Amino acid sequence: MPNKEPGVTNAAPAANEFDAFAVGAGLTMLDSMKFRTFACWAFVLALAIFIPSHSAIAAATPQEEADIFLSVVNAGYQGVYRVENEAQWLALTDVSPEHDAGAEVAGKARASFNGNPAVITRAKKLLEHRTKLNQLTVRQLEQSLLNAAEGPMSNPELVAMRIAAETKQSSTLNGFEFQMKGKPISVNAIDDLLQTSTNLTERRAVWEASKESGPALKPGLVKLRDLRNGCARELGYSDYFALQVAAYQMTSDAMLKMQDDFMRELRPLYLQLHTWVRYELAKKYGQPVPKLIPAHWINNRWSQQWDGIVEAAKLDSYFTNRSAESIVKTAEQFYTGLGFSPLPDSFWQKSDLYPVKLGDKRKKNTHASCWHVDLDRDIRSLMSVEPNSEWFFTTHHELGHGYYFMSYTRPEVPYLLRTGANPAFHEGTGELIALAASQVPYLKSVKVLPADFEPDATAFLLSDSLSRSLPFIFWSSGTMTHWEADVYGKNLPPDQWNTRWWEYVRNLQGVEPPTSRGEEFCDAATKTHINDNPCYYYSYAIATVLKFQLHDHIARKILHQPPQQCNYANNKAVGDFLRSYLVKGATEDWRKVLRDLTGEDLSTRAMVEYFKPLMTWLQDQNKGRTIGWD
Repeated sequence: MPNKEPGVTNAAPAANEFDAFAVGAGLTMLDSMKFRTFACWAFVLALAIFIPSHSAIAAATPQEEADIFLSVVNAGYQGVYRVENEAQWLALTDVSPEHDAGAEVAGKARASFNGNPAVITRAKKLLEHRTKLNQLTVRQLEQSLLNAAEGPMSNPELVAMRIAAETKQSSTLNGFEFQMKGKPISVNAIDDLLQTSTNLTERRAVWEASKESGPALKPGLVKLRDLRNGCARELGYSDYFALQVAAYQMTSDAMLKMQDDFMRELRPLYLQLHTWVRYELAKKYGQPVPKLIPAHWINNRWSQQWDGIVEAAKLDSYFTNRSAESIVKTAEQFYTGLGFSPLPDSFWQKSDLYPVKLGDKRKKNTHASCWHVDLDRDIRSLMSVEPNSEWFFTTHHELGHGYYFMSYTRPEVPYLLRTGANPAFHEGTGELIALAASQVPYLKSVKVLPADFEPDATAFLLSDSLSRSLPFIFWSSGTMTHWEADVYGKNLPPDQWNTRWWEYVRNLQGVEPPTSRGEEFCDAATKTHINDNPCYYYSYAIATVLKFQLHDHIARKILHQPPQQCNYANNKAVGDFLRSYLVKGATEDWRKVLRDLTGEDLSTRAMVEYFKPLMTWLQDQNKGRTIGWD
């Protein structure tokens, strides 16, 4: 159908493109027809928004006009969101060229609707009357523009190139086969070796194997940097980092300052922790005490968490008689005990929760995630759960996303705002529950630990700080955020990427590689979200600070228990507290939500207080030692 409206895509996508999607996504012919029908419907809706058909619309107030506009945009957004997520799910759970092709076509369908120039124009024009609009309307209009910036069809060639590059990068990431000593090695096996091996030669070999994907991913990442920046500039943002930060209603400089403030406030504790770890690991491996911790001495591939060091807090032996299935069921019971509904049957039918069996040719993404596939009742999780403590905490975290989805899936929350109060609220909720799941009283209540277990309080607090808190802040607020700000915001040349990466790791984390890492490597790219969810790691840092604020309030004000030793299990008042903000989605400003919940602004106060007993203990342990690495 010809289109006379300037700036709008000239025709609905051809039928053969949707047939290609159907083949790529594994759809039946009937499903293919449904998809073509939906895509053409979405296209017609996009046109209908901008062709006034009667005088009532022309005479409408700004609020009435916005209501008409948003009713169509919400419906179309939910439709393209579902189609793209279905395609992405197939591409990540069964990596193949066909599924990659399906994901690419679905991405184009999403961009054609969300990024339609007329959608952008109308949303901007309506926002000129923001004083005459209610706040829920304003928030939806602003979110529609953020969505449009991911695929602005004011430059369709740029968007098509980005979608193709994203699809190719995802395929390279998910399909990469790691090798050690000439033999394939799984990601879980890499992590297991780093957890268990005490042979530094073997540890170095497995650490280096974990970095093999970097060179394969770098060319695509270089291309994506420019394409992502180009998309952001179409909507008036200086770069892609600035676009992502806009979800917090902040500038890049303000976000970087917040992250630097986190590190400044937590640095005294981190320096004490770093010093203690240097001495402990040197003793473990029979080596002189280094100034900077060699990366292969740490059990995590990126040194983002330093788990497995505190023997008295190791829990894996308590999971030897448990199945992977019981891990997921226990996590669900955590939420139902707080008064939440069970997960829908479709969760168990459609999720991909366990590792691919040995010998199976199917490849899947190995990064744990939870999906709100249709922004309604279709909730799924992608994991590779095994019976150990790490997966126990991770599963509790991922289901936190699922219960957030379920809570704000209600008529009062428009599809455009079915997300967290800000991106960190989703991560913070998952991390809050992971923290709650690590508390000894809870572990006893679900019979992971025996009733007569006597914990070493300092050991568990030390393990908390190392595994999920302090090193993570200096990695996420520091290395990850600043590196991506340089790459996207300052256009750092690719021939300086690895050098800059290791400068941040050394200076901010106090860690160094086992050998020189030149520009033939791209060690940052070995981290999943650098590729598929960029400029996001500050959200994880904010989430870490946020979880301690929420946990502090729950422990002190609701449970009346010490934050370091408390139990949420079966407490309906805790469930009511969580539900009070989960149901809101993004309908209110996140700063207001946080103040209403805790009575304070975002702050490291609760985190510092949580670890205050540990700080005293570390200072005593480190007497006479050189603190830090400067």
